[in-house]
Amino acid sequence: MRRLILGITGGVSFLLSLLLMLVTGNMAKSLPEQQMAARWSREGNVAQISCFFSRDADVTEDTLLQFEHSLDGYLKESSIEQESENPSARLWVDAYSAEGKITLLSDNASLEADAMGVGGDFFLFHPQKLLCGGYFSGSDLNHDYCVIDQDAAWQLFGSNNVAGMTVSIGGVPHIVSGVIERPDNGLVKAAGLDSTRVYVSLSTLQDHGTGGGISHYEIVMPNPVKQFALKYVREQLGKDELETEILENTTRYSLLNRLKVIKAFGTRSMNGKAIVYPYWENIARGYEDRIALITLFMLLFLLYAVILALIFFIRWWKRKGWTFKSLWLKIIGKLEDWKEKRYAAKAKKSKEA
Repeated sequence: MRRLILGITGGVSFLLSLLLMLVTGNMAKSLPEQQMAARWSREGNVAQISCFFSRDADVTEDTLLQFEHSLDGYLKESSIEQESENPSARLWVDAYSAEGKITLLSDNASLEADAMGVGGDFFLFHPQKLLCGGYFSGSDLNHDYCVIDQDAAWQLFGSNNVAGMTVSIGGVPHIVSGVIERPDNGLVKAAGLDSTRVYVSLSTLQDHGTGGGISHYEIVMPNPVKQFALKYVREQLGKDELETEILENTTRYSLLNRLKVIKAFGTRSMNGKAIVYPYWENIARGYEDRIALITLFMLLFLLYAVILALIFFIRWWKRKGWTFKSLWLKIIGKLEDWKEKRYAAKAKKSKEA
């Protein structure tokens, strides 16, 4: 009876470990901001790298422009070229952003809101649910666009369906290109999305808002060998370790990295750098903690099942009535019997003929 109970608990424990493995896998894939590399290439030959800068890092658009030019040369020297026949295909894609506050005026109201000044393909990295309209791109020659969340839309216009309407920012008319839904749950609010937010071009934020310089940079680029992309970005943008933090999103939820999070539990929240993470990184780190905790339980369930299996195997091994030698001799005997029967059958056939 005891053996039966242990066998049942071991089987249930193993099934629970498999279930938790599926749960952590789905959680890791549920954050679109962390899955840009998978969206960019299905072949798995690219990496997504995120950079976070302090206010004193003094990263500008010129800094990133120089980096982009050096990257093109480095990829060419490494014989990494675009193989697509599409003339507009790109080897890499990037985005940058800064946080601050900005004031928007409509015919009906005035609103001071948290603002994200963006450049490059920001919304490609951070797709959000659109209630109407669309996004703008950092490559647009006209930077007088903005994306606002539903709270801002209601406060400024009394409606969500306001794509194409105009607001004034610093006396300059800006077209509302789209309205997005702001997620509403505890983790998202704790991560920093707890107030009205608008997205404008970086130049608009710098000219008409308050805030620091570029504090976030993201890129998806070729990664032919492990850490190829991470090492290059660190060499170019991460020279001052106290003012920058650079990580690879592509592998951040791998089992090895989860174990590192578990090992650093209690100390990983200590940050000696003057870096304020954006809301999406705060959410990603929150998911890291949750996934690491679930992984710990997954490993404990799996360990219990494996230990029981080993115990049962050892007991069975000790009680078995055979040895490898006796098994080998039995196999040899069977082969000899088969050969004798085959020889006898051939002899009988030849005799009858």
